Amino acid sequence: MKFCLACNKAHGETAWVCPACGSTPAERDGFLAFAPELARQNDGFNPEFFQLMAAVEPKHFWFVMRNRILMDVMQKYFPAPSKVLEMGCGTGFVLSGLCATFPQACLSGSDIFTEGLVFTARRVPTAFLFQMDARRIPFQEEFDLIGAFDVLEHIEEDNAVLAQMYQACKPGGGIVLTVPQHRWLWSRMDNFAHHKRRYVRTELVEKVIQAGFRVEYVTSFVSLLLPLMLASRWLRKLGSGMDEQMDAAGLTIGKLTNAVLGAIMRIEWILIRAGLSFPFGGSLLLVARKADSDSKRNYSTIT
Repeated sequence: MKFCLACNKAHGETAWVCPACGSTPAERDGFLAFAPELARQNDGFNPEFFQLMAAVEPKHFWFVMRNRILMDVMQKYFPAPSKVLEMGCGTGFVLSGLCATFPQACLSGSDIFTEGLVFTARRVPTAFLFQMDARRIPFQEEFDLIGAFDVLEHIEEDNAVLAQMYQACKPGGGIVLTVPQHRWLWSRMDNFAHHKRRYVRTELVEKVIQAGFRVEYVTSFVSLLLPLMLASRWLRKLGSGMDEQMDAAGLTIGKLTNAVLGAIMRIEWILIRAGLSFPFGGSLLLVARKADSDSKRNYSTIT
């Protein structure tokens, strides 16, 4: 169901006109915009960087292997979702993977910036794309699966986001999250990306449970490359300009290095696919499910 952010009432109308209060969402760059002021003022990701990201993602080992890990995990825990939402879809690289993995699903994607949605629309023209504040999702019990991949760390009020994801999930549906892990890995890459935090595993699990979900699976990834991540953080120096910004984000990488790192992450992907859960790694992946009942329950923690 749609959820009116003006009067806080759910409705099942096809059009985005609230039958209770008559409000309609704004429009920005051809997309419905539920928080257009944040698209202009948000202090997060630089909108101009989306064009560079769109060019880098299909070839960069981290994005390619993260997609493979994500698609395998989502297929395992949510084999046939009918409605899927990716929050913070950026340029649509993950959403395009979702389109190939779940061709029967009705896909939606959201981002705080409409500039990113322009690229997503090219990659996944069949998806419903809109701009929103992740702390105020305009749906209630709508999706079988909601993904937020490297999104929560950008938002101060991550508890509010998880509560909204719970509201937007159908009973029996669930969420898949990835976040950067280990506070001791904080570097200028995190500053460049406007991260609010890097997570500890127990912290993320506890927050997801507090939102009402049952945690079903947790693993670290980018684990075999963890020593290299530490070394690279010690060696890098802060720069300026777009080339240095690319380096700060970890996107400037030679072809040979990219191939070698990709091969190492491929081994990791195979191990995760086999059911292994890594205790340490640069990133954390979590799968959780909403109970079939509407009422929230207390669940035991997976650590």
